[in-house]
Amino acid sequence: MNDDEPPHTATPGRARTLLRSLTPDLSPWRASRDFRYLWISGCVTSFGSFLTYVAVPMQIKELTDSSFAVGLIGAVELVPLIVFGLWGGALADALDRRKLVLRSEAALGLLAGVLLLNALLPTPLLWPLYLVAALVAAADGLQRPALDSLLPRLVAHQHLSAAFALKSLYHNVASVAGPALAGLVVAFSGVQTAYALDVITFAVSLLLLVRIKAVPPPTGAERPSVRAVLTGVRYAWSRKDLLGTYAIDTCAMLFAFPVAVFPFLASDLGTDWALGPMYAAASVGALLVGATSGWTSRIHRHGRLLVVAAVCWGAAMALAGLSANIWVVLLGLALAGGADEISGIARSTMWNQSIPDEVRGRMAGVELLSYSVGPQLGQVRAGTMAGLLGVRAAVWTGGLACVGAVLMVAAMLPKLLGYDDRTDPHTAAVRAEHERAEREAAAAA
Repeated sequence: MNDDEPPHTATPGRARTLLRSLTPDLSPWRASRDFRYLWISGCVTSFGSFLTYVAVPMQIKELTDSSFAVGLIGAVELVPLIVFGLWGGALADALDRRKLVLRSEAALGLLAGVLLLNALLPTPLLWPLYLVAALVAAADGLQRPALDSLLPRLVAHQHLSAAFALKSLYHNVASVAGPALAGLVVAFSGVQTAYALDVITFAVSLLLLVRIKAVPPPTGAERPSVRAVLTGVRYAWSRKDLLGTYAIDTCAMLFAFPVAVFPFLASDLGTDWALGPMYAAASVGALLVGATSGWTSRIHRHGRLLVVAAVCWGAAMALAGLSANIWVVLLGLALAGGADEISGIARSTMWNQSIPDEVRGRMAGVELLSYSVGPQLGQVRAGTMAGLLGVRAAVWTGGLACVGAVLMVAAMLPKLLGYDDRTDPHTAAVRAEHERAEREAAAAA
């Protein structure tokens, strides 16, 4: 190049690099046909599940006109989710994960059909709604560990972070649009239509999942048993970096998940119209991060990223609680949602990169507990503190408590901050095993 030429010719290259860093990394989508089927299946069922998620409490309200009866749904779901989540992890390590996902997906579709049949009765019954809610929680507990541990078998090791970002992208879109769509369907067509559409989405999902290749268990897999579950728990305890991810996620949800008091917060601010936007704000923030997540594929110190994101989550919730301006509140909730999305990418990448295949299902069961039980306890904390200190104080004190708890966990578990996927021995072992499996598959083909 002539030295007299202006350096503007490099600008397009820099612009393309910047654009790639701000858009989702599509490498897993392009490289893996099975990932594409899994992604589309999840997208379809996410919208269908939100239809039922909104329709069930609406139907219970219509049948009982009792807020206690509506809240009881969460209580009947908790125990099956815990028990079957742990057992589902043991099954995922001992059986073909694809078959386990297929069978549980079929069971979930049948349960949606039961809700439809009950809704079509001249006088719908109340007890089937609770029974189905408990069975859905059990089926979800069985499926989620297999589904989460299936992903690392379908994409290359270096694409795991990008794969989770793409997976969370459709979940966040569904979280924003799903409840709104469900509300319209229920309002104008009734819960019967919502349940029928959910059944259809499960049928479409099954047609996609059946096209995914078989994912047999590792050689010498441990038979599912209580002992196998305890082996998984002991492995989780032995990995202090993983233990840090579980502890930080639990702290974040326990102290700074104030969704239960949103209706009261909206009333306290004199903005009842803002209740819907409050519920959606965090998902909007998460969606924006997911849509600009290309940079996450170049992160190596995921433990540090997790700590920073969790601190930002708590600080953003504190901002939302301290402000009397509804727009600042919504901004705080959106920032919290973005931080939570970054935290989720960091956690998932650490889990998938460094957990060996023979215990990955059981670890997914432990993970299911960490991000399912925490929000339940967080709802109780927020409601209790709101009664003692007031609604806004319950939000901002929880946010500050989250910041303090996260920093304490990081100080107590230095291996979390020291995690680096370029030097971590667990990650190196998993990467080597992944590459060996890919070579064998290529040779067999």
